[in-house]
Amino acid sequence: MGAQQVRERFAALYGADPEGVWAAPGRVNLIGEHTDYNGGFVMPFALPHRTTAAVSRRTDGVLRLHSADVEGGVVEFGLDTLAPQSDTGWTAYPAGVVWALREAGHAVTGADVHLSSTVPTGAGLSSSAALEVVVALALNDLYELGLQPWQLARLCQRAENVYVGAPTGIMDQTASACCEQGHALFLDTRDLSQRQIPFDLAAEGLRLLVVDTRVKHAHSGGEYGKRRAGCEKGAALLGVDALRDVPYDGLDAALARLGDDEEVVRLVRHVVTEDERVERTVSLLRSGDARAIGPVLTEGHASLRDDFRISCPELDLVVDTALAHGALGARMTGGGFGGSAIVLAEATDVDALTKAVEEAFAAAGHTAPRVFEAVPSPGARRVG
Repeated sequence: MGAQQVRERFAALYGADPEGVWAAPGRVNLIGEHTDYNGGFVMPFALPHRTTAAVSRRTDGVLRLHSADVEGGVVEFGLDTLAPQSDTGWTAYPAGVVWALREAGHAVTGADVHLSSTVPTGAGLSSSAALEVVVALALNDLYELGLQPWQLARLCQRAENVYVGAPTGIMDQTASACCEQGHALFLDTRDLSQRQIPFDLAAEGLRLLVVDTRVKHAHSGGEYGKRRAGCEKGAALLGVDALRDVPYDGLDAALARLGDDEEVVRLVRHVVTEDERVERTVSLLRSGDARAIGPVLTEGHASLRDDFRISCPELDLVVDTALAHGALGARMTGGGFGGSAIVLAEATDVDALTKAVEEAFAAAGHTAPRVFEAVPSPGARRVG
């Protein structure tokens, strides 16, 4: 739904034109999975799929929310009643942003919001972060809060961690808020320093496909939290603030110190090697050798499957089928337990690869996947 359609729907709902329309994208993480809450490196880029919001201010302490993508009417909250984990529905994400802004001392006195999204939900493409960031950006502009994109990302992460109760890292919100068209974002999640890395695959005759397995995942579920707790345990046993501090060339010695705690050994090994894969990918892209990142992506999938153990049969089928039909590399992306995989391929191989994956899913009796090209796109911005 375009900005004008969102504007018109807002007017029909609330009886007046909105003060503006904003958009925030979903994201694909090229490499660097489950490193963000370990103080490490990630490398996402923004998708053209986005959440669009028409928003106006209110002065009466009322927040009204409506989504074109969810059945039901306008949902109304009193700002003074907003409390962490008081809401388990989709409204928790935008309401949590308002709560986080007010908790941080920003004088937000209410809003009318209408939302529409093309970011697939449950696909590991950060639909929740897009929802949070678009509301945060709109309120930042309307209330003239003066917050920078990275600061909005921090507030959105707090909303998801505390208000929603999902222990996610900082990557998704930062990607939605800060990515640039034609680039991947190399983000150090410890100090939040950023570098925009040119990522124009089309110019090199390459494509990056996203394969949405349509297997749903939920970050607020217990398995994600277990992995995070295991990483924190590993850091404590090794006497470091975060697994980011374990050097790659000292990994074997570190693992030996963990003894026979096999689960923690696996988690630590994944995080440390994944940070190294991010740095290797940055180096390859900066040297103009995009094809060479393919094997790095595939290494990452093996680590997520075998060490972090967050893949699933559908994700493994995408990766195995793509590689068997000429892909340069492939891996699952996102939080895991479903969601999407990415496939790096020559442009000339895209149709054959897509057909092979679709046929493999049909033969296995799985729901047909959704396959589309991932094009590095702009981050959050005002669009109307």
